[in-house]
Amino acid sequence: MSDRIAIKGIRDGLLITVTDAGEWPATAKEVITRLDEKADFFKGARLTLEVGARAIPAAELGRLRDAFSERGVSLTTVLSESALTTSAAQALGLKVAVAAPPPPAVQAQLEAEVDPEEVREDAVLVRRTLRSGRSVRHAGHVVVLGDVNPGAEIEAGGDIVVWGRLRGVAHAGAGGDEAAVVCALDLAPTQLRIARFIATSPARKGTPQPEMARVKDGHIVAERWSPKR
Repeated sequence: MSDRIAIKGIRDGLLITVTDAGEWPATAKEVITRLDEKADFFKGARLTLEVGARAIPAAELGRLRDAFSERGVSLTTVLSESALTTSAAQALGLKVAVAAPPPPAVQAQLEAEVDPEEVREDAVLVRRTLRSGRSVRHAGHVVVLGDVNPGAEIEAGGDIVVWGRLRGVAHAGAGGDEAAVVCALDLAPTQLRIARFIATSPARKGTPQPEMARVKDGHIVAERWSPKR
């Protein structure tokens, strides 16, 4: 999986950041390939494309927008330092900036009231047990108040938190976010994935306890889930 294309959930949908400096047609093809790998997951998503200083003509940008549209994905915003790319995006009716931050005085008040470690991102809350055959797919975080039974599946662009027993399949950071985590009161999934990493649960030893799984040194590790972490 290319590190030159990063996909993560944001408040308004998904952000695709392209840092590859190669030929644009090849890069655009790789972006489409990344979407096709998770077609069901990305379908219906709203995308913001960040391309840095790369200059992309309107025709090329239009072809990419149309390719997204054919896959049920909506390109809404293009972020670029290039005047050519910005003009091309505007000509296609796309936004060229995300929502502006609040005035400094308001921002200072918000920062004083909000814990600096708090992250405000999109999430879906499931208030039920997921039984075999059920699946939940979301571009942001997924929180389940209940169990995830064997045969059930969760796929999230961000973190997965299960306030119950996790026995099914869980895939966090599905867009490539290796910082994503999976937490459960009883962590024993059939299969656990974080970004491109895959693991299965070892045989249960002792009494179940809350655990958090994350990527560490190129492997998925599970550690005791405590409020101090």
